[in-house]
This record gives sequence, C-alpha cells and structure tokens, in this order.
Amino acid sequence: MRPRVPGAYLILLVFFALLAGAAAQEPRDSSRDAAPSGETPPGPSGLNLRVDTTLVVIPVTVTDSSNRFVLGLEKDDFTLSEDGIEQKVTQFAGEDAPLSVGLLVDTSGSMGSKLETSRKAVAQFLRTMNKQDEVFLIEFSDRAELLSGFSTDPRMIQDKLASAESQGLTALLDAVSTGLREMKKAKNPRKALLIISDGGDNNSRYTAPEINQLVREADVQVYSMGVFEPFPLLGLTAAEMSGPKLLSQISEQTGGRAFAVKTDRDLPAIASRIGIELRNQYVLAYAPSNHNKDGKYRRVEVKLKPPQGLPQLKARWRLGYYAPAD
Repeated sequence: MRPRVPGAYLILLVFFALLAGAAAQEPRDSSRDAAPSGETPPGPSGLNLRVDTTLVVIPVTVTDSSNRFVLGLEKDDFTLSEDGIEQKVTQFAGEDAPLSVGLLVDTSGSMGSKLETSRKAVAQFLRTMNKQDEVFLIEFSDRAELLSGFSTDPRMIQDKLASAESQGLTALLDAVSTGLREMKKAKNPRKALLIISDGGDNNSRYTAPEINQLVREADVQVYSMGVFEPFPLLGLTAAEMSGPKLLSQISEQTGGRAFAVKTDRDLPAIASRIGIELRNQYVLAYAPSNHNKDGKYRRVEVKLKPPQGLPQLKARWRLGYYAPAD
C-alpha cells in the first residue's frame, strides 16, 4: 500500500528548492574554483554547506526485522526531535520524488577484474532511475576525475565508464569532495552519492576527519558498496584495511548505508537495492523551534510509533544539520 500524502507534491518540491538555494550560498574558496575541470583542487578548504531557511527536511527509510521496506505509514506514526526537543512535523510525504545522484567509481589498480562487475552494478542502479532523475559520474584512482556532468541519459554514463582502466592508487576522499562540489549543480530536490570501492584511501589531499565534516554539513545522502578481502591481514596496507570503517562513517551519518560484500558478484544486486531504497523513503519537514542563527550543528532524532499489530520497525535518517549563521 502506498502512503497517503497530505498536501500537494509541488509544495514539497518548493520546500526542497528553498534548501537547495540556501546550500548554494555557502562561502567559496577561489583557489578551488580555479582548478581545471575534472581535477581535485589543491588542498582542503572550508566548504561550508548550511541550512539557511526556516524549514528542515529529513529523508527517512523504514524497514522491518527482515530488512524489507515499510510503506503506508502516516505522519502521526513519527516523532521528531532536535537536540532533544520535540518538533512539529509540518509537511510529510512518501512520494517518489526526483533524484540527483552522483556515481563515484574506484578505478585504482587494486580493482582489477572487479571493475567489470562495478560497471554491471552501475548499469543495474541506472535501471532503477526515472526520467526526471539526473546522474553524474566520477572515477577515481590517483586522482578524482569528473567523466560526465549531470545527465538524464543512463546510456551515456555507461559508455563513459566502459573505457575506464584499473590502475594507480586510491583518492577516495578527494572523490567525495569532488562529488559534493558537483552536487551543488543538482536540479532535483533529493540528492545522493553512491560510492563503489574496494578499499581505503591512500592518495588524497583530504583527510578522513575533513571529509566527515564536509559530508555532515552537506544535504546529501551517501551510500557505499565495498568489496573487501575475506582475510584482510594478508598483504594489505593500513589504508586498505581501514576501507570498511571509512565508508561506513561517511555513509551512516547522512542517513545512507554502507554495504560490505565478500565477492564482487553481489555488487549488482546491492546497487539495485540502493536504487529501490532511494525510491521508498518518507520525507519529514519541520520549522525548528530554536530560532537562533548561531551556525551550530543540531542533532536530529526520529522515532517510530506505528499502529498496533505491526512488527518492530527500524528507521534511518539524516542525523543533523547546521543552523544558519548571522
């Protein structure tokens, strides 16, 4: 059963547009803007995405104990709090809103034959997209390179990836930074990055704490798929061994998820599941009761109170946002 959605769908898109417009007003560093297209700028700076509107939008995924998506819930089945204070949910929707997605594909030397399976995973994910969706493609090895800006043509994305070769080191963190920067051009209200990689970072200018901060500030869900060795202590570097933890940290704080698999054959099925999950989310919007423009990070918590008779449910959501600053 599809959820009943109060209010016009157009209203929700306007709310999202307000957030997108606010994110586009963050301070920029001129040295980054001067970097050649497709290249990672020289060194981290203060990319600072903040919500500068009275409305906060939180995507929520609900699953049951068997990890199946749960649809049909109503606004009253959710409670939402900010820094421990309950907030009034003013808008609620469970519709399939258009998506803007960035694909970040590892083409480093360690990928080898897994690169072909990554192509199949990308193709499987693109099959879940609708005509209104848009997607860009970044490949990363020694550096992150934008192969295709936003496009509504899945075939073009696949063609760009078809010529990629496995070589070099892994600039995963730089790829995430490049993806967040490209996402500022998104036209659709809901935004997500999908990372496909087999290990940690060993060639980025950015550090893990810096990227964790940028991801936490951005209004973008991050999903990741990692193919990791079953016996990680045999011949792997410290950076490669840190891969699962790094991808998990980047993903979970945004309300996304990190999937770790033992064989690359599982990648296409997981890619399809991520695409389906993005199409089966609730969206809760509220005007914060805290009106202070202090620029501080505010933690958000969502709790479920479903109707009697339903099994125990689990929710995942964006964990917080930055308040506007004077």
